[in-house]
Amino acid sequence: MDTTEQLHGTYFYPGLTNLSAGELYFWIMIDVTAEHFSGTKDILAIAAIYSGQNVIDVSGKLNGAWKGTSYASVYSRKLLRDYRLPFRLLTWIQNPQKPLQMKRIMTHKLGTFVGRTILVLGWVIMAADVAEIGWKAMVKYNRIANKDDRIW
Repeated sequence: MDTTEQLHGTYFYPGLTNLSAGELYFWIMIDVTAEHFSGTKDILAIAAIYSGQNVIDVSGKLNGAWKGTSYASVYSRKLLRDYRLPFRLLTWIQNPQKPLQMKRIMTHKLGTFVGRTILVLGWVIMAADVAEIGWKAMVKYNRIANKDDRIW
């Protein structure tokens, strides 16, 4: 980049002066993140995560079942009510009280599978975004930084 320079151990990045190596990496990470989140893929991922949360109260759950269901599950079960598969598919559900706690459940119903998989799909897209942003920021930083300041 012709607008990025280095002088006496500090860096100059577009619009910023006298940056340390850590500050340079921070501003590169901000730029890469802003460039990355300009598409609709990320809006769909956020919508999938939101619609897959167990926020609707449901009566008639068996003992030991986690309370609530998601909008995605309700609508996919309505749309795909009559579709049953000859084999079982693995699904994941999230505990509404402890979001990091998940449970594996097998199902024959296509609507149940789709409704539960929407949440997982949203988290996978967001995790891929975080990994891609980290990778691009590191590559851009390593192109600019001194040999001693590079990440690897």
